[in-house]
Amino acid sequence: MARRVQNFSRGAVCMASGGARNRSGPQADPSSARSDARGISLNALPSEGRLGGPPIPWPLSDPQVFIEGIENGRPVKQLDWEASEERKQAERALWEEVWSYPQAVAWERERWRWNIVAMWVRTFLTASGPEAKAADKTALHRFGDQLGLTPAGLRENGWAIAHDEVAPRRADKGTESDSPSSGKRERRLRAVKDGSG
Repeated sequence: MARRVQNFSRGAVCMASGGARNRSGPQADPSSARSDARGISLNALPSEGRLGGPPIPWPLSDPQVFIEGIENGRPVKQLDWEASEERKQAERALWEEVWSYPQAVAWERERWRWNIVAMWVRTFLTASGPEAKAADKTALHRFGDQLGLTPAGLRENGWAIAHDEVAPRRADKGTESDSPSSGKRERRLRAVKDGSG
């Protein structure tokens, strides 16, 4: 019996080193009774996104794009000022855009995420460029998970994007209310025209 306890302890130590992973096993279903009992629920983020600009100016240093060449038979790197400026403008534009996403409503409350948002922006532009490496795409995906920019990341953060289900009905109702009156007018015009003719 003492041996079983000892073996169990070794097994427990081995298992503890692995830890839970983002995608290990099925995600918890927040609408299930078991999730209710465990207190798992999703915080709703507005589908229309966040209003206003970023809470802070761009927090990272300006990007530097280099041109690689060969000079006197040796590889050299030179700073490409024009490409660096283009990259800077692209980063600022994407920085402004991401702060209008639904997830930005949650980021705004958690100041510690702001630099991660900036790193996601920089990594996104790197990973979508012609010289992107597999590591850039992996890093982009990890930042996306941390920021809730992937479906798994949304669930991991306990967020859900709330869709306004009433808006389409309001729009349909507004269209329906317009069409009967215009239909009556058309019938009235037809009746007068038919009567006068």
